[in-house]
Amino acid sequence: MHKEEIELFLKRARNFLDGAKERFQKDDWDLTCFMAEQFVQLLLKATILEKGGEIPKTHSIRKLFGILYQLTNDEVFKYDRKALIFLESAYLNSRNFSFVYEKEDAKEALKIAEEVKRIVENVRDDDKNE
Repeated sequence: MHKEEIELFLKRARNFLDGAKERFQKDDWDLTCFMAEQFVQLLLKATILEKGGEIPKTHSIRKLFGILYQLTNDEVFKYDRKALIFLESAYLNSRNFSFVYEKEDAKEALKIAEEVKRIVENVRDDDKNE
């Protein structure tokens, strides 16, 4: 297995979530959204690596959720499509365009990140208990 690589992805993911929360406290809504997206992307990739043995070459959170659903057949990976599209847009909009996020957007991004964290941790914990 790729234990060290999985742990590295999880560590980086946690750092992005911590960073997103710090940026939120500093009223930096754009980076909050970007870092929340990066957290989710890395968390999903680590979980896919753990379950499937390889890291997919995509940045699409929707595709990553789809891969996890294929690997697990767990209905929790049929997540709210609109929320995933919103978070995916943060990957591009906060870096490449003159789009500006507001406080409510940043709150939503953190909420989605925390929900995904809970879902993934529950699935990973269930696997450890089997």
